[in-house]
Amino acid sequence: MNDSPMSGPGPASGLAPEPVPRSCADAGVDAGADAGAAAGLDLAAEHEALMQFLYLAPVGLVQAGTDGAITLINPISAQLLMPLSRDGCLDNLFTALQDVAPEVRTLCQQFTAPRGKICDGLHIHLHGGGGRAGPRILALSIVKLDAARLMGVLQDVTLQVQRDRQLRQSDAWLNALLASVSDYALVSLDGAGRIEQWNDSIGRVTGYTRSVVGQPYAVFEPGDTTTPEHAQDLLREADGSGWSLDEGLRLRADGTPFWASAMISPLPERDPAAPDTDPAYCLVLRDITDRRDASESWRQAVFSDHLTGVANRRGFFHAAELELGRARRYPRPVAVALFDLDHFKLVNDTHGHPVGDAVLRAFAEALRTTFRAVDVVARLGGEEFAVLLPSTGITQACAVARRVLAAVEGLTVRADGAAVTFTVSAGVVLADAQAGNIDDLLKRADRALYAAKAGGRNRVVCWTADLPGVAA
Repeated sequence: MNDSPMSGPGPASGLAPEPVPRSCADAGVDAGADAGAAAGLDLAAEHEALMQFLYLAPVGLVQAGTDGAITLINPISAQLLMPLSRDGCLDNLFTALQDVAPEVRTLCQQFTAPRGKICDGLHIHLHGGGGRAGPRILALSIVKLDAARLMGVLQDVTLQVQRDRQLRQSDAWLNALLASVSDYALVSLDGAGRIEQWNDSIGRVTGYTRSVVGQPYAVFEPGDTTTPEHAQDLLREADGSGWSLDEGLRLRADGTPFWASAMISPLPERDPAAPDTDPAYCLVLRDITDRRDASESWRQAVFSDHLTGVANRRGFFHAAELELGRARRYPRPVAVALFDLDHFKLVNDTHGHPVGDAVLRAFAEALRTTFRAVDVVARLGGEEFAVLLPSTGITQACAVARRVLAAVEGLTVRADGAAVTFTVSAGVVLADAQAGNIDDLLKRADRALYAAKAGGRNRVVCWTADLPGVAA
């Protein structure tokens, strides 16, 4: 046995052999591979973090192509958009929104910049409520990321809009009381809303003389902009909340119009010892013509359809909620007419969308000239229009709908070298105890409309309980 320290270690000695020398090129290859692997891990980690952010974000996020094709969507967006999809699919953002916000497609198509904000907080009104849970108003913002991609943000802003509305009402009330008012009329009313006394301020603002005493306060309003029931509504709202506020067009004694704000407040009983004494009111009528442009610009931006100028879906549902709420408290008839252009897709396919847009504008104008100013004419989406008719029975509503069809039959729309004639179909419904909210009314009107389509189009069908349930 050799115990000399100079002996080399054997294979089983447990000592590691010397490393084999390697070239610098080999070392560089390994280093590059390690760096690439590390970069791949970092990229995967970033992707995972992005996916977690999208999944957990408190708002709806959706990425789409410029044609609307959805490439990425988080659960909140899917939850908000799914009820809007006709076929239950979420493959295109524009298609999902076409019934409630048809202008989104147009806004994106008309945005020519390579990148930037297309819309910011666009309000989308989904339905009229009627006790239903879930979002009623969505806010949509869209940013163009590059030539091929859009990013959208969706939020449920129902409660925020309600709070903003209450704040605006409070601000208007305080402004009417505290602001420096250049001209106003102070009018005393009896319990029925009749003018009790004349004073100089009435003459200064409206031009009326003492002969106005005894007339309803609606004498200051154009005849087709209100109804007797609406005038009483404002008195009752003043009784319930301490005041009511209404802004709109008024007429002077010589017939000249002016824009006014009218606030009605109940006054204490004149004789507290006599409980049967009629209540009395004070009407403050302010001439705000100088503010009309700013006010109208805001109204147009919020409540008007960008293409036709009539009310948009949001404006229609807002007006319907108010009118149907009043009708529930103080019964009166309320009708809804739903119109749809016959074979409108053929117009677009044959002549192009610019001609189709001209047809939609012409039909909106026909509706506007046929119905009263107090009626709410709206474009709900695409080629579908609706009209809210306060204080109107079913017979009268069907009659005026037939007048619309007659007016359209004699109409030729000329645009881009084309001459287009068209027809429309209509379904008309009256609110009742079983259909007291706008969602139920529109469902009934939709059944009547499709019965008109099935019956040959270019006709009006009034809803009845025995109508067949025709699917859209």
